[in-house]
Amino acid sequence: MDVATEFGAPIDPRRDWGEWKEVLAEAGVRDARVHDARHTAATLLLANGVDTRTLMDLLGWTEHRTAQRYAHVIDPMRREAMARMGGVLFGEAD
Repeated sequence: MDVATEFGAPIDPRRDWGEWKEVLAEAGVRDARVHDARHTAATLLLANGVDTRTLMDLLGWTEHRTAQRYAHVIDPMRREAMARMGGVLFGEAD
């Protein structure tokens, strides 16, 4: 992915970092690296049913192992998987 200003110049990393910190402060969330946002984005996409291939395309990855490293399985996903398995084994719960 090319990253540039609207005029095609490279983005100043110090300015980008400063703007990132401002966004975090305004949102009232914990301090985090820009890189951490990639983990969050991958996990949220996966948790919302986006298939791995699409997730990889959106984040610019070509290696499946990269998606495995970034996209984390979270508890609601585990519960949903087990509920589905329960439905298969024992029928739908009332």
